[in-house]
Amino acid sequence: MSVLASSHSDDIELASGVFDRPDFADDAPHEQVVFGCDEPSGLRAIIGIHSTKLGPALGGTRFYPYRSEQEALSDVLRLSRGMTYKAAVAGLRLGGGKAVIIGDPDRIKTTELLEAHGRFIDTLGGRYITAGDVGTTSEDMDIIGRQTTHVTARTAAEGGSGDTAPLTALGVFHAILAAAESVWGQPDVSDRTVGVEGTGKVGRYLVGLLTDAGARVSVCDVSTAVTDRLRDEFPAVSVIDRVIDAPVDIYAPCALGATLTDSSAQSLTARIVCGAANNQLLHPGVENVLHERGVVWVPDYVANAGGLIQIAGELDNATREQSTERVIAVGETVRTILRDRGVLAGRAAHDLARARLRTAALQ
Repeated sequence: MSVLASSHSDDIELASGVFDRPDFADDAPHEQVVFGCDEPSGLRAIIGIHSTKLGPALGGTRFYPYRSEQEALSDVLRLSRGMTYKAAVAGLRLGGGKAVIIGDPDRIKTTELLEAHGRFIDTLGGRYITAGDVGTTSEDMDIIGRQTTHVTARTAAEGGSGDTAPLTALGVFHAILAAAESVWGQPDVSDRTVGVEGTGKVGRYLVGLLTDAGARVSVCDVSTAVTDRLRDEFPAVSVIDRVIDAPVDIYAPCALGATLTDSSAQSLTARIVCGAANNQLLHPGVENVLHERGVVWVPDYVANAGGLIQIAGELDNATREQSTERVIAVGETVRTILRDRGVLAGRAAHDLARARLRTAALQ
């Protein structure tokens, strides 16, 4: 399956299929894309397997009310590709995959639907392994696991490693410290202002880590209930309408992607962009805009690898302490890709991942 060069237009239209898409950089093709439908439960799902060169394709199941099937397809293709690079940069023996379920989880998520999704995953015979993501939880993984063994991040009661959000947030936090060292000379965020966009599972834990480290934190979220809970938990945090163009030192996108466009990159006040959201750049050329303005961007698939590292540890029977140490090492990876300020961080991370994928292909 060919994935062709992306357009650099902010007004890019979603392609309708898999072939000849204008919304992807030239890259290795996806190995497999499958659609699943279970009429009795209402399941409509897509699984994308980008690469299994390093191992089985692992990526969470995202449950989201996509506006169209083509929007869901675009998301699963972007996310599965990102998982390939996330695993490769992190040095894991895993490939890249992703699943999406089309629909509002608050309205249609049922035990029957999740079990149907488990059966769908099982048809791939272990080429794809799932975990939690936006709209799904560890408890959901327990239900999916009734129908397939190819599931991770189940609850501790079911033998899993539990919610990946805390370790994902920990990895983002150490990525921020490494970026701060690159920009200001010290891995320190005390007295820096950090804008966290999206305070769901990962964002909430990140706010706690930043607050404990002495940062001034501003947050925004589409859910007032979420921000009200956060305000109760962290009274010093400021809740504002938007953080991307607020006067902050660090912008931490932790919601959905593509918030960084040519326009928003030009108006950004932050010196560092580092967060948990996937696909933060609308197109790769946005990093050039950031670089020209002296803004350091930490590639999302480097910063948010903590959850994947946790799951890899679960598959390898690593202890929680061992997985935590590996997540903290995300900071060292960030230092490596930021070492040469003349090279875009996205290019440095991409080259590191591609080198590992080439080595695997030769073995």
